[in-house]
Amino acid sequence: MERTTAGWGSGFLGVLIFSGSLPATRVAVADLSPLFLTSARAVIAALLGALFLRLLHQSRPARSDLVPLAIVAIGVVLGFPLLTGLALRHITAAHSIVFVGLLPLATAIFGVLRGGERPQPAFWLFSTIGAATVAGFALYRSDGGEVAGDLLMIAAILLCGLGYAEGATLSRRLGGWQVISWALLLALPPMMLIALLSVPANWAGVGVPAWIGLAYVSIFSMLIGFVFWYRGLALGGIAGVGQLQLLQPFFGLVLAALLLHEPVAWTMIASTVVVVLCVAGAKRFA
Repeated sequence: MERTTAGWGSGFLGVLIFSGSLPATRVAVADLSPLFLTSARAVIAALLGALFLRLLHQSRPARSDLVPLAIVAIGVVLGFPLLTGLALRHITAAHSIVFVGLLPLATAIFGVLRGGERPQPAFWLFSTIGAATVAGFALYRSDGGEVAGDLLMIAAILLCGLGYAEGATLSRRLGGWQVISWALLLALPPMMLIALLSVPANWAGVGVPAWIGLAYVSIFSMLIGFVFWYRGLALGGIAGVGQLQLLQPFFGLVLAALLLHEPVAWTMIASTVVVVLCVAGAKRFA
């Protein structure tokens, strides 16, 4: 019981940190290309992770852990940041945030496939209702110009769910912050090359808000958030704690409205209320 409670508490802190990711990305891609933003945040976080691993004398992962770590890197180091960065050139941060409501279902599915978890049937009912609410919102809000952004967000969610589930399984052996640090280091060579090839042509054209956005997604979204998130998933269960992501749209919408002054439609609020209620039901039957 104590492990489960600690897992949900740690997972909640991770969700709070991740809630600022899409608004920060939206600000950053105004002046930085999605490719540079994705690679630069990975390089910065990898260097910090390497420092932590060195200072705390962590042993290297086993050879059998390299493939799972590569899956984590593809999902959360490359896939989700790049695809969301591209999506946010077509849609607002507020619009994209609601798609995060699909992430718990994706994480739960990959938790079953990769982590061997078996939630109760009622869990799937609440999780599906939450996901259907998000999908309905997206269909209601989308027009021809937003379809590309919606499809990119769906692809990002699938890759992120896979990376979350794989990382949570590894965290049971390696530890949460160690998993994301090793995954970042594994991705460092290609990410550094991409960063060098995609540097802004005009540094003077990059404003202070973009640099702040880059700093946030590099330090908090790419590293610190995972320290709490992977620990939460490992202690409390991938499928169960993963449902906390249904709360992320609520926090993200508040940030988008306060920091970016983006309009928050009543449909966004209604959708968020429904998915928040689904968290309680999913938690009960996880």
